[in-house]
Amino acid sequence: MNDHVRDLASVRDATERLLSAATDLDNAAVTQQSRLPGWSRGHVLAHVALNADALVNVLAGRPMYASADTRDSDIERDAPRPLDAQLADIRASAARFQEAGALPAEWSRTVTLRNGVTDSASRVPFRRWIEVELHHVDLGIGYELEDLPQEFVEREIGFLAERFAGHPEVPPTRLTDGTHAWRTGRGTEGAPEVTVTGSAPALLGWLAGRREGAALTVDGGLLPALPPL
Repeated sequence: MNDHVRDLASVRDATERLLSAATDLDNAAVTQQSRLPGWSRGHVLAHVALNADALVNVLAGRPMYASADTRDSDIERDAPRPLDAQLADIRASAARFQEAGALPAEWSRTVTLRNGVTDSASRVPFRRWIEVELHHVDLGIGYELEDLPQEFVEREIGFLAERFAGHPEVPPTRLTDGTHAWRTGRGTEGAPEVTVTGSAPALLGWLAGRREGAALTVDGGLLPALPPL
């Protein structure tokens, strides 16, 4: 069961880690390339801020973004801002998200996100936690997948395994870090299963499109090609 109150606290802590780390940057560093193709660090920071308000919209029953073009143009508009403006925006939008999450609500209700994706309102705080943690890594400022909280890593592996479950392009796949195991891919009964083994951060990096999977070992076939997130 999703604990939205606990996840809201985790979002707050993750946001503070990001803000604290980003204060060591300068305006020139904001314009430099992030780890995401085509995005500077300013693009990443702008997206982190805008995503918080987009998820406030989701909790309020409004469209997450006015349109895909609006989302993209807003990120492009805000990406060149100086560091102080970027961090102030993240802090302010994070506060608005926390305020929205503190309102009395029916957390079991279904909400709509981007591209018609639906989910329980109770999982929206976890979705925000994902955005903050992974984009902190994407900044390329010393925070790595190995630095992510263990609880987050395990839950995010499960979340992404669920996302790819039943996908016709992903073969039946067992994921394991030697302690925990997850299954994903198309659920064809009796089909040969590929087993992918590695550390939890390595598994997460591959599932989230942050690493190519070189640190993983594969039995029963080739490392599956995952569709884009």
